[in-house]
Amino acid sequence: MERLHMVIRGQVQGVYFRASTHQVGASLGLMGWVRNLPDGAVEVLAEGTREQLEALHRFCKQGPPAARVDHIDVTRGPAQGDLGERFQVVR
Repeated sequence: MERLHMVIRGQVQGVYFRASTHQVGASLGLMGWVRNLPDGAVEVLAEGTREQLEALHRFCKQGPPAARVDHIDVTRGPAQGDLGERFQVVR
């Protein structure tokens, strides 16, 4: 198991990015969360297999149709097992 942390920048708030990322993360069976940041970015922290995390990363590179992704800061590491049992939206 691995951990993936992303901060996605661009037109990513108010375009269903957080909700869409939640749907993708949950459907992939990931553990973790997605949230909006005060500076207009979206932050994601997820744990799962490399394949699951790569699928989430691919989605976040583009996002939902109304989004525009300019840049993603990505950090990877070993899973820590502290993200609960499901993927959720946090505020």
